[in-house]
Amino acid sequence: MEYLGLIWTLLVVAILLGLSGFFSGSETSLTAASRARMHRMAEDGDKRAQLVNRLIADPERLIGAILLGNNLVNILASALATSVLLAVFGEAGVVYATFIMTALIVIFSEVLPKTYAITNPDRMALAVSPILRWVVLVFAPITRGVQFIVRQTLAFFNINTDASAHVLSAHDELRGAIDLHHREGAVVKRDRDMLGGILDLAGLETGEIMVHRKNIVMVDAALPAEEIVEQVLASPHTRIPLWKDDPENIIGILHAKDLARALAEARGDVSKISITALTSEPWFVPDTTSVQGQLNAFLRRKSHFALVVDEYGALMGLVTLEDILEEIVGDIADEHDIDRLQIRPKPDGTVLVNGSVTIRDINRAMDWSLPDDEATTIAGLVIHEAQTIPDVGQLFSFHGYRFEILRRQRNQITALRITPLQNGEDPAG
Repeated sequence: MEYLGLIWTLLVVAILLGLSGFFSGSETSLTAASRARMHRMAEDGDKRAQLVNRLIADPERLIGAILLGNNLVNILASALATSVLLAVFGEAGVVYATFIMTALIVIFSEVLPKTYAITNPDRMALAVSPILRWVVLVFAPITRGVQFIVRQTLAFFNINTDASAHVLSAHDELRGAIDLHHREGAVVKRDRDMLGGILDLAGLETGEIMVHRKNIVMVDAALPAEEIVEQVLASPHTRIPLWKDDPENIIGILHAKDLARALAEARGDVSKISITALTSEPWFVPDTTSVQGQLNAFLRRKSHFALVVDEYGALMGLVTLEDILEEIVGDIADEHDIDRLQIRPKPDGTVLVNGSVTIRDINRAMDWSLPDDEATTIAGLVIHEAQTIPDVGQLFSFHGYRFEILRRQRNQITALRITPLQNGEDPAG
């Protein structure tokens, strides 16, 4: 009878180890399951996916119940195994029980179920959710008590236990998932840059992506109509700002298509055209407007063109719908654009860059991580770090790169050579 009791005890130990594996695998699968996929399945009417969503919606309660169940079965299994081995080997049974139960728990109750769960998280999460629902309900009073004790203890040491204080934003979670899939090879660089560009829109201001006013093609409204038509037709742009008395005094936006239509109606007689009558009212936006907000404004107004002003109302530049789209898909060029390569990698590892290239663009093109907090363009970054306007031929090293000034026009850096520094390389070399 005593022998039969030992057999039954060992059988119970085996069942408890199986339950321990169930709890361990459940914890891993539910924390690793794709929330997006579960949400989609729940929307399609999958009951188990709905259960999974309800369970992971309160992670503290879920993890508390799983840990409580896991520790209960592990302790009980270890106690029963120790009693069996004490009966067989005497006092040495404690040592045997420690080594044997440690090995069994680690292999069969931790590593094995967690390995399966991490490789099949969604499938296992769906399978265990009906059982875990009842486990969470049964242990709910105990887990609430445990949570209260833990929070009071941490509060005693002035540790913030607000769950929302340490949770990543949805954008951060998406960005992390995109970068992870890119490193694993599931997302190519171009797709990663496009998806990242969408997430960056809310954090960018129009002043960071606008065309600077010195690069804007504008026409003096006081010029003869023939000369205005000639300048508009010679421009690669379809929307041309017209100014009067002062280049910052923009009185209207002339669309090349409206001009062409008017010329057709006048049968080519420019003298019959009133240029100012063809212009549309200029739209001014603050330079602090977020790019996401500006995109929404473009969509609402069904407009593609806005002039950017600073807090004093001074003209800073212009922003178009194409500028915003280029932040997502990269540079967009057509048959009328002037082809100017602004980032030119060389075989020796150096990169030739126009000074007007934005730091964001070169980071995306070269997979670099130059800071863009203090400057928008690469020339602005060099001036900010050097605390002076450099001369041609000067070298600067910062942020792991060497910058050589190749060309300068007045106070503007127009061309640089950038060399990534290798680990241990002398920055002054």
